[in-house]
Amino acid sequence: MFTGIVEEVGVVERLDQSGRTPLTIRCTTVREGARVGDSIAVNGVCLTVAELTDHSFRVDVQPVTLRLSNLGRLRTGDPVNMERSLGAGQRMGGHYVQGHVDGVGRVISVGGEGASVLIRIGAPPALLRYVVERGFVAVDGASLTVVRLHPDGFDVSLVYHTQQEITLPSKRPGASVNIENDVFGKYVERLASPMSAEAISLESLRSAGFA
Repeated sequence: MFTGIVEEVGVVERLDQSGRTPLTIRCTTVREGARVGDSIAVNGVCLTVAELTDHSFRVDVQPVTLRLSNLGRLRTGDPVNMERSLGAGQRMGGHYVQGHVDGVGRVISVGGEGASVLIRIGAPPALLRYVVERGFVAVDGASLTVVRLHPDGFDVSLVYHTQQEITLPSKRPGASVNIENDVFGKYVERLASPMSAEAISLESLRSAGFA
């Protein structure tokens, strides 16, 4: 579990897309206290540390992860958002982020709005169904608030501090971003689905004491 508060922007040292697809990232902060087997979110994707060095760590990326995220598009030297998993008793600065990316969106535009940066992100309908204005969304692992919803995407606004801490402001139109929807909306949909007409029968109502 993560909070979407990016701790550090690391740099890709290597991504080998042959075999197990090892990804090596140069960093400082997220290595502190980390052990092999720990979880670290890279651009919002929960990955397991396979090896630690004095200046980097390595993870092995599964094929399904490459399909569902933008990690397969990374190149040597690319910056990535990183966050260590949430420890018991720690403060929740953002929102509940699982590190399970739902899909990939694209930056449509980047503009100024006073001291803030306003970014419009395009996303497919399957992702937009869970996005609501003033609600949470994780973009490349960063917990952000949706300020405006559009038929083909949504806007987020970054205050000055956030602009300095994540990679999103430096991305150009067309760049891909990982999107993880707020998990609560998905659970509500799942819990409501058994109440469809197909799932309700006279026998089920009787067993529940309603008939």
